[in-house]
Amino acid sequence: MYSADNNRYEKMEYNRCGASGLKLPKISLGLWHNFGDTGNYENMVNMCTTAFDNGITHFDLANNYGPKPGSAEINFGRIMKEVFPGYRDELIISTKAGYDMWPGPYGNWGSRKYLISSLDQSLKRMGLDYVDIFYHHRMDPETPLEETMGALQQIVRSGKALYVGLSNYNGETLEKASAILSDLKVPFVINQNRYSILDRTIEKNGLKEKAKELKKGIICFSPLAQGLLTDRYLDEIPADSRIRTDGRFLKESTVIEKRDTVRSLNEIAKQRGQKLSEMALSWILKDDCITSVLVGASRPGQILDNIKALENTTFTKDELDKIDSVCNG
Repeated sequence: MYSADNNRYEKMEYNRCGASGLKLPKISLGLWHNFGDTGNYENMVNMCTTAFDNGITHFDLANNYGPKPGSAEINFGRIMKEVFPGYRDELIISTKAGYDMWPGPYGNWGSRKYLISSLDQSLKRMGLDYVDIFYHHRMDPETPLEETMGALQQIVRSGKALYVGLSNYNGETLEKASAILSDLKVPFVINQNRYSILDRTIEKNGLKEKAKELKKGIICFSPLAQGLLTDRYLDEIPADSRIRTDGRFLKESTVIEKRDTVRSLNEIAKQRGQKLSEMALSWILKDDCITSVLVGASRPGQILDNIKALENTTFTKDELDKIDSVCNG
């Protein structure tokens, strides 16, 4: 029977999620990769227990995480039942709906029908009565925003989620959605968006600035650009790398195109006494408007390496200028 490390909360730092009462660990574990049918269950357990033993209380999922879609939730539900049965109240578990999940017109986007049905399915797969955060996973250009936000209100009132979040929204749509949710008295606390040294989209589309203005949290996914911002691809592409085993998200052409940039960033990291991956996470966490970064892992050691980023999240102006110059060059 698993017993969590008694010192786990001394190993992690926590940020308040916007102006809410909810706190998240600065490093959270994402189950986007390596928790589906193609993953090894024992390794999944070891990654989850390593995370929790080091104070990572937040586990982030979505209905379509796999492969196949839904399998990450099934595997995590098994972990909850077999490994974490006594720790539910210490965990923040999130899931999402918004991308294609099942055939027909009701398994995608942002209708009330889809969101409520999807969460019911997610709870069944995970064996849970509720999730802590439920996200709408992406903006829907066709469904009225009032309908989507109204579905989130119903989900919270039903007790199936404690808080709600928005993922992959831009600043303009976030502001409109936030106003609706505020009128509906829905506890909207967080935005989840892609953000890294190499991807500054939320700085350009108003999301980062608007979230700060509205006092909503931000949790960032793909902070290592699917592994590009690590030392894995500085010279060649390893046979056991994600590109070789699952080339859906990081392409060989991208690695080759960005290699000089990544090598230059690696040199800056060395001067800071960090690995490139550590610096990439530290760079995100330097901003007080960022609540947490979501890291993915293929083995427990990677989680421990990522936590080391918390040891130095301060940058000099010269370092920030060098990073920007490398990325814009």
